Amino acid sequence: MKTFYIETFGCQMNVHDSEKVIGTLMAEGYSQVATPESADLVLYNTCSIRDKAEQKVFSRLQQFKKDHGAGKVFGVLGCVAQQEGHRVFEKAPHVGLVCGSASYNSLPQMLVQLESGARRVTGLSLETEDTFETPFARRDNPHRAYLTIIEGCDKACAYCVVPMTRGPERSRTSDSVIREAHSLAEAGYTEIQLLGQNVNSYRDPSPAGWDFAALLGAMGKVPGIRRVRFTTSHPRDFGKEIIDAMDENPVLCNHVHLPVQSGSTRVLDRMQRLYTRDEYMRRIEWMKRSPRNIAITTDIIVGFPGETDEDFEATMNLLDECGYDSVFSFKYSQRPNTPALRYEDHVPEPVKSARLTALQEKQRTIQIKQNAAAVGTVQEALVEGFNKATGQWIGRTSQNKTLNFIRPREGGESLIGRYLDVQVTRSGPNSLVGESVN
Repeated sequence: MKTFYIETFGCQMNVHDSEKVIGTLMAEGYSQVATPESADLVLYNTCSIRDKAEQKVFSRLQQFKKDHGAGKVFGVLGCVAQQEGHRVFEKAPHVGLVCGSASYNSLPQMLVQLESGARRVTGLSLETEDTFETPFARRDNPHRAYLTIIEGCDKACAYCVVPMTRGPERSRTSDSVIREAHSLAEAGYTEIQLLGQNVNSYRDPSPAGWDFAALLGAMGKVPGIRRVRFTTSHPRDFGKEIIDAMDENPVLCNHVHLPVQSGSTRVLDRMQRLYTRDEYMRRIEWMKRSPRNIAITTDIIVGFPGETDEDFEATMNLLDECGYDSVFSFKYSQRPNTPALRYEDHVPEPVKSARLTALQEKQRTIQIKQNAAAVGTVQEALVEGFNKATGQWIGRTSQNKTLNFIRPREGGESLIGRYLDVQVTRSGPNSLVGESVN
C-alpha cells in the first residue's frame, strides 16, 4: 500500500486543510504513517505569514533529503507553495509536487501524474470560485470540528501575503454551511469552529443573503452542537450585531479573537488596516458591555517600519485598556510581494527584540490578573485529554482557556469528550487549575 506523511505548519486553516488532504489521499488508497522515514510521499503543509516559518520548511526539506530521502516523493503544499511557485523547485530540487490550497480538489489527478513518473507537478491556480472544500476530510479530533465558511482575503494589509497565497474572498452558501454542521452533529461532534482568513467578512452568495451574524444565529440552533467558535475576525467588518448574536445564544462561545496589530492609529494607517484605534476600541467596548464575560484575544506586530517609541507606547497602553486574555505577538518580518517592502524606515532588530520582550512581560502580568479573577468560579470544561505526569484532566472553557483539573472519586473511565463543571481553585498566566464538581 502507498504511504504518506504530512506535517502541518501555521494556523487552524492549515490544520483543517491538512485534514482535507489526508481524507483525499486515503480515498485514493494511501495510508497515513507517523514518520517521514516510513512514507513513500512526504508532504509539508506550509505557512508563509512569517519568514521564520518559511525557513523552517526549507530547512526540514534539505535535512530530511540528506538523511532519509532516497526513493521518496516530496511535496510542498499551502501558502509557501502558492507564494514561491516554481521557485520551490530551484530551492529544493528534490521536491516533486508544489500545490496551493486552491488546488486540493485536483490532488487525485496530480497524484496520478506523480505515480506515472512525472518529475515535477504543480497546482497553483487561484482562479476559482470554490471555497476549497473537498469531498473527503479525515478529522482526528472526534469531538471538535473545523468548518471553513470563507476563503481568501480582499483586504490589503501592508505586511501580509494572504491575498497572494489564498486569493480573493469567497464565501460558501449558508445552506451548505448549515448542512455540514448538521452532518457533523449527527456524526457526534459537539463543538464547531468556523474558519476564515476574515471569518466575520462572510457574505452568503445565495439568495438568502445572510451576513456573519445571521449565520452565527443559525449555527447556534443546530441540534447536538454545544459550542460554536469562530476565528479570525477583522475589526473593520466586526459589527455590533455579532455581539448581539452572542448575547442571544449561549451556544456561541465567550471568546472573540480580534487582531489589532498596533495601538497607534498612525501605524495602523501605514499597515493599511482600514480602522483607527478609536474604531477598534469601540468594538472592545461592545464586548465589555456584554453580560457574557467575553474573553478577548488579539495579534500584535512590533517593530513595523516607522514605529516610533511613542507608537510602541500607544500599543503598550492598549494592553491596559483592553485587558486581553491572551496576545499572540511577533516581530515584523518582511514578506515578498507586500506593500511594506517599499518602506525604508526599518526598526533595528535589537529594538524590535526589546519591544517584543517588554510587551510580552507586560501581557504576562495582565494575564495573571485576568486568570486570577476566575478563581472560585465554576466553569464548564470540554475534556480534551489526560496528563499522566500530573494526574490531571485537561479541559477547555467557553473562553478558550485551558483548565487542568482533578476529579474526586476517580472511577477510571475516560472523560474525554464530556462537558464537566469544574471549580477553579488556582490560576497562572496561561491556564487555570480546578476540581470537578459533577
